[in-house]
Amino acid sequence: MDDLEKAILVSFDESGTVDAVFKSQAVAFCQQIRDSPAISGVCIEKLRFCGIVQVQFWCLQTLQEVIRDKYSGFSSEEREFVRKSVFSITCREDESGGVLCGPAFIRNKLAQVMVTLIFFEYPVIWPTVFVDFLQHLSKGAAVIDMFCRVLNALDDELISLDYPRNPEEVMVAGRVKDAMRQQCVPQMVRAWYDIVSAYRSSDPEMCCAVLETMRRYISWIEIGLIANDVFMPLLFELILVKGSSDQPRGAAAGCVLAVACKRMDPKSKLSLLKSLQISRVFALVGDDTDSELLSRIAALLTGYAVEALECYKRLNSEEAKQSAFNLLDEVLPSVFYVTQNCEIETTFSIVQFFGDYVSTLKSLVPLSEKHAHHLSQILELIRNQICYDPLYRNNLDTLDKIGQEEEDRMTDFRKDFFVLFQNVGRVAPDVTQLFIRNSLGSAVASSSDRNIEEVEAALSLLYAFGEPLGEGALRSGSGHLSELVPMLLATKFPCHSNRLVALVYLDTLSRYSKFVQENTQYIPLLLAAFLDERGIHHPNVNVRRRASYLFMRVVKLLKSSLVPFIETILQSLQDTVVQLTNMHYSSKAVPGPEDNSHIFEAIGLLIGMEDVPLEKQSSYLSSLLTPLCQQIEGLLVNSKLDEDPSKVASIQQIIMAINAVSKGFNERLVTASRPTIGLMFKKTLDVLLQILVAYPKIEPLRTKVMSFIHRMVDTLGVSVFPFLPKALEQLLSEIEPKEMGSFLLLLNQIICKFNTLAHDILEEVFPAIAGRILSVIPSNAIASGPTINSEEIRELQELQQTLYTFLYDIATHGLSSVFLSPNSRRYLDQLMQLLLYTACNHNDILVRKACVQIFIRLIKDWCNSPAEEKVPGFQKFIIEVFAMNCCLYSVLDKSFEFRDANSLILFGEIVLAQKVMYEKFGDDFLLYFLSKGFPSVHCPQHLVEQYCQKLQGGDIKSLKLSYRSLIESLRLQQNGALVFR
Repeated sequence: MDDLEKAILVSFDESGTVDAVFKSQAVAFCQQIRDSPAISGVCIEKLRFCGIVQVQFWCLQTLQEVIRDKYSGFSSEEREFVRKSVFSITCREDESGGVLCGPAFIRNKLAQVMVTLIFFEYPVIWPTVFVDFLQHLSKGAAVIDMFCRVLNALDDELISLDYPRNPEEVMVAGRVKDAMRQQCVPQMVRAWYDIVSAYRSSDPEMCCAVLETMRRYISWIEIGLIANDVFMPLLFELILVKGSSDQPRGAAAGCVLAVACKRMDPKSKLSLLKSLQISRVFALVGDDTDSELLSRIAALLTGYAVEALECYKRLNSEEAKQSAFNLLDEVLPSVFYVTQNCEIETTFSIVQFFGDYVSTLKSLVPLSEKHAHHLSQILELIRNQICYDPLYRNNLDTLDKIGQEEEDRMTDFRKDFFVLFQNVGRVAPDVTQLFIRNSLGSAVASSSDRNIEEVEAALSLLYAFGEPLGEGALRSGSGHLSELVPMLLATKFPCHSNRLVALVYLDTLSRYSKFVQENTQYIPLLLAAFLDERGIHHPNVNVRRRASYLFMRVVKLLKSSLVPFIETILQSLQDTVVQLTNMHYSSKAVPGPEDNSHIFEAIGLLIGMEDVPLEKQSSYLSSLLTPLCQQIEGLLVNSKLDEDPSKVASIQQIIMAINAVSKGFNERLVTASRPTIGLMFKKTLDVLLQILVAYPKIEPLRTKVMSFIHRMVDTLGVSVFPFLPKALEQLLSEIEPKEMGSFLLLLNQIICKFNTLAHDILEEVFPAIAGRILSVIPSNAIASGPTINSEEIRELQELQQTLYTFLYDIATHGLSSVFLSPNSRRYLDQLMQLLLYTACNHNDILVRKACVQIFIRLIKDWCNSPAEEKVPGFQKFIIEVFAMNCCLYSVLDKSFEFRDANSLILFGEIVLAQKVMYEKFGDDFLLYFLSKGFPSVHCPQHLVEQYCQKLQGGDIKSLKLSYRSLIESLRLQQNGALVFR
C-alpha cells in the first residue's frame, strides 16, 4: 500500500486503537491529496487497481464531490477522461479493478457518480450514455446490476417527486426525461423484458431488481410500452406462477400497481383498468397472510380500487361511471379481505379510500343490497381495527406505563376509523345500528379470551355513533336506538370489572341519557348502572371517579324526573357519603385520593329541588351538613392546632363536599320560600369561617373557604352580609400578593350582585387592598427581561388585570365614592397615575378602553358642574393631563392602529370622554385644548375650528369622524416633517 491508501485506512478506523494525533494527521493528508489538481486521475487509478473497500469508497466519494463542485472548471480533455473512465468502470470495459465485485454500498456510490455526470452532461455533451450502457448489458449480471443501480440513483437523486427539489433540479429532471423518452426508453423497456424473461428462473434476485427499477419509471414513460399484449402477460405470469420465489412475484405486482396508478384522463384510465383483468390475482389473497407477496398483492388490489373510484368520480357519462363502479364492486371483496388479514403499510390511505367510497354512496341512496353489504364489511373492518390487543390487557386495566402508552397510541390510531364509522352511520344509519346491535350481542357471547376487547370495541362504536346525532334523534331514539339503549341499560357484561369496558360503558350511558329523559320508564335501569358495581361502586378508583362525574351530569339532565327515586339514590350512596361524613382524623391516616365532590353535587341537585317536600329536604340537608360541620369543629377544637397534611387534606375534602352540596340550591329557595334551608347554610358558613381563624396562613384552606363564600353570595343573597365583614377581614389579614387576585374576584362578585348595597363593606376593605396592590404593581409597564422570573411577571400581570376589572366594577356600579373615603384618599393620586398610564400605553387595547371608561364615569360622578368640584384638583388633572395624554398624544402615536377593530372601539370611548369633559367643564376644557393641546402638535386652524363645531354639536358620530380625520391629518403632517428633516 502507498501512503494515500494507508492514510485512508487510518482515517476510516473506528476501532479506537489508532492514536488520535496520528489519525488527524492521516485525515489532513487525505484532504491535502483531495485538494490537488490531479485528484480525479488519482481516484480513477485507485478504482481500477486497488481492491481495498475503504479506498474505493473514499475515491468514489471524492470523485463525486469534485465533479459536483469543480466540474465547470475542468478542461474538455479532463472531462472526457473522467467520463470515459467512470463509464469504463461502470460497464466493465476492462477486467481491471474490483468495484463491480464490491459490496452494495460501493456499487451504489459508483452509480451516484454516474448520475452526477449525467446531471451535467446529458443530453447535450454525452447524449449516448444510456444507449451505450444498453450495449454492455450482454456482459452479464454485474453490468445489469449496475444499470439498475444507475437508474435507481437517477430516480432518487433527480427524477422522483418524493423528495423536495430546487428549481435547477426540476429543470434538469425535465430535460433528462424528455431526452430519454426520445432516445432510449423503448430500448430500455425491451432490455427489461429480455432480462426478466431470461433471468426469471435462473436468477430471481436479478429479475426482482430489474422489475423494481422498472416500477420507478412507469409513472412517466409511455404507458403503451408496458401496458401491452407482450409485457403485461409476462408480469401476470410472474405473479401467478406458484412455487417460484415471492420476491419477483411481488416486484411484478408492484409494476402492475404502477401501471394502474399511471396519471391519465379518466376515459383512458378506465380502459386501462379494464385491460388489466385484475380478477386474475383474486385467488392469491387466500394464501399465507404473513408473506411479503400477499402484502404486495394487497397494495395492488387497494391501489386498483382507489383508481377505479377516482375514475368514477371524474367521469361524466353515466354508462362510463357504471362501468367504473362495476370494476370497484368486483375488487372490493378482495380489498376487504386483505385489509383485515394483511399488514398494509398505507393504513391511512385505506381509511381515506373507504371514506371516499362511503361519500360516493351518498349519491346512490337508497342503497342496493350489494352496497349495503359493502358498508357492513367496512363496519366489520373498523371494529376489528379498533380492538385492543389482548397482549396489553393487564397493562391497560391497571394503567401502568406500558398501558398508558398503548392507550395513547390507540386513541390516536382510532381517530380516522371513528370518522369513517360516523360517515357510514350518516349514509346507512339502519345498517350501522343493526351492526352495533349484533356486535354487542356477539361480544357478550364470545369466548373469554377476546370478550373484553370485543365488548370495548362494540361499546366504543355505539358511543361514536351518537356523536353526530342531533338532540332530537337522541331523545326520540330514532331507528334502532330505541332498541339499543334499553339493551345497553339492561346488560351486565361479564367483563364489566375491566377498566376500559367500564369507562366506555359509562360514557355511552351518559351520551344516550337524553333518550331516558324522554322515556322515563328506563330511569331505574339507568340509575342501577351508575350506582352499582358498574359505576360508583366499581372496584377501580378511576372508574368510580368517572362514574361520579357522569352521574352528576345525568342528575342535572333528568333532575325533576328523579324525585321519586331520591330515597333509592341516597340509600345507594350512603356508604360513599358516610365514608367522608364520618371520617375520623388520624395523624397516620390521610384521606383517599378520590374526589367525592361530584357525588355531593349530585345529591345537592337532587335534594335542592322545590319538588322535594320541605321536611324531607331539611332532613336530607341536615343529615349531610351536620356531620360535616361537626367534623370540622372537632378538628378545630383540637388543643394542638397543627398543619399536619392529613388534617389539612381532611378539612379540604369536607369544604369541597359542602360546597358541592350547595350548588343544588338557589337564592329564591333558601331566602324566600324556605328560609329554614338558608339558616342551615348560614350556620355552615359560620363554622367554615372559623377555619380562617385557626389556619390563617394555609393557602389551600383559604382558597376553599373563599370558594364557599362565592357560593354563599350567590345562594344567600343579601342575607350573607352579616358574615362578610368577618370573612373579608380574615382573608385580608394574612393575604399574599399572589392571592390578592382571587380576593378581588370575590369582591367583584359582591359588587356586581349587590351594587350600591356593597358600599360600606367595600369602603372598609378598599384601603387595605389599595395599599397592598399598589406596593407591588408599578405605575408604569411591568418590567421583563432574561434576568426576571417569568412566573412572577405572569402573576403580576394577572393581578394588574384583575385590579383594572375591580376598579371598573367600582366605578360603573355607583361606588366611586369609595375612592374618596378618608382612609382611601391617600391612594387616589397613585391610582389616577396608574389608570392614566394604562389608558395611554397598555398593550391590551381592551384594558385601555376599560380605563378610559373609568375616567368617564369618575368625571360624571365627581364633576356635576364647572362650579362644583368634589375632588380638589381632579378637574385640572383631567383637563391638563388626561385629555392631553390620552385623548391627543396616545392616538397620535403610530402604534395606534385605526384598522384594528378594538382600537376603533377605544377611539370611540376617547371621543366620548372629550364630549363628557365638554359637558362637565364647558369652556375650561375647550380653551385649554385649543390653547395648549392643538398648538403643541401644530394642528391646522381649519381642523381646530371643525373640531370645535362638532364638539359643541350633539352628534357623537360626527364628532368621532371629525376627530379621526384630524388625527390622521396630523399624522401625515408629522411624517412629512420627519421626511423633510
